[in-house]
Amino acid sequence: MLNIIIFIAIALASTFIGYFFRRYIAEKKIQDAETQAKHILEQAKKETQDKRRESELEAKDLLYRMRQDFEHETKDRRQEIANLEKRLSQKEENIERRLGLLETKEKEIESRAQNLVKQEEALKAKENQLHALVAEEKERLQKISSLSAEEAKQILLSRLNEELNTEKAVFIKRSEEDLRSSVDKKAREIVSLAIQRCAAEHAVESTVSVVTLPSDEMKGRVIGREGRNIRALEMATGVDVIIDDTPEAVTLSAFDTVRREIARLSLEKLISDGRIHPGRIEEIVEKTKKEMDEKIREEGERAAFESGVNGLHPELIKLLGRLRYRTSFGQNALQHSKEVSFLLGMMASEIGLDFKLARRIGLLHDIGKAVDHQIEGTHAKIGADLAKKYNESPEVLHAIEAHHEEAQPQSLYAVLAVAADAISAARPGARRETLETYIKRLEKLESIANLFKGVEKSFAIQAGREIRVIVQPEKISDSDAVNLARDIRKKIEEGMEYPGQIKVTVIRETRAIEYAK
Repeated sequence: MLNIIIFIAIALASTFIGYFFRRYIAEKKIQDAETQAKHILEQAKKETQDKRRESELEAKDLLYRMRQDFEHETKDRRQEIANLEKRLSQKEENIERRLGLLETKEKEIESRAQNLVKQEEALKAKENQLHALVAEEKERLQKISSLSAEEAKQILLSRLNEELNTEKAVFIKRSEEDLRSSVDKKAREIVSLAIQRCAAEHAVESTVSVVTLPSDEMKGRVIGREGRNIRALEMATGVDVIIDDTPEAVTLSAFDTVRREIARLSLEKLISDGRIHPGRIEEIVEKTKKEMDEKIREEGERAAFESGVNGLHPELIKLLGRLRYRTSFGQNALQHSKEVSFLLGMMASEIGLDFKLARRIGLLHDIGKAVDHQIEGTHAKIGADLAKKYNESPEVLHAIEAHHEEAQPQSLYAVLAVAADAISAARPGARRETLETYIKRLEKLESIANLFKGVEKSFAIQAGREIRVIVQPEKISDSDAVNLARDIRKKIEEGMEYPGQIKVTVIRETRAIEYAK
């Protein structure tokens, strides 16, 4: 029984203790929850305040930016308005100025019109006075001479006809005398024009030569290790060796055609031999130079033989041979010299001069071109000095020096040398000329003739050496045709550059055509 009571007492005590303990724990949790809630509320308030401040700052910043944008836009608009106002004011000033000028011009025009009216009235009055004076003078003349106006006119015309017949006779006699004095000169010009139309072969050279290779592998052998072979070839020959992407080909470039020819022959020998190294290159080049000297001498002797020129100094013969490898505007210099020699000899024989001396001058006239790249001066002066050095005659020296009119021609040989040189250089096909340039020159020649009044058609013929102009007979008389030919000639001389001379022929023809039915 006592145990039961003790057990009950312990149970009651445990109950009370547990109740109070749970209550204590519950109150403590409530206090912790309240504390945490207060802390959350305070933190929320603080965050709210921070966000409010940020929002206020953003709003202020946005407002500031909007204000600045507005101020800038307003400023730009004001500037545009100011510029527009300035332009308007300038336009108003210009309009006012133009109005003032127009008013001034209107006044000037009105004053001029008034002056013209007054002048017309004065002219009419003077014309009436003149008519009256003429009528009075006619009446007086009829009274004095007792002749009618028609009779007086016939007498006057007969006197004028007699005077004109006398003047025509004097003019015809003077023209015949001038014709006799110029007939020899005209004959020479006709001979020169006939020779000018001759055609001869000519060679065209360039400043590069191309050597064909058996294969592209040979390019490497030509170049050599670190380029020693190509450097040795350039040093030995004095030309530029160009190796590019062109298949199976090497290009040689040099202004001196003799050096380029030596380099070409040497390279071809090296390629066919197969042994390409600096020592072999120097050996082959030296051998080729000797062969080239012999070939040049043979070319000079052949040119002298073909031209019929004997007794030339050996050095002059070598210089002639070098002209085989010299070009001028695409025309081979040696071929040009032989052609000038033939032309000069033909012209000299036509006018009774020494045929052989003329050919000698023609062959040697461009001898200075063989060394003009080595000696300073024009090729004519250099050629004269060379001819003097090798004991050529004074006639030859003077003609060589004067063939480009750098010295005044003092002999017929010099004049013929100028003409023959121009003929050989200027004939169609002698020198390189593009088709476009040739056509433009013909078109310009025809356009110059077509500018004149009364010209119906014009035709450039004889490769631009002659122009024939067909005129309208009802507008151009026979005497006007002579003046027209002279005017066209002057216009061509002033407005064109051309070799030789251009013949101007004006044709006036009247045709009367009827059909019988």
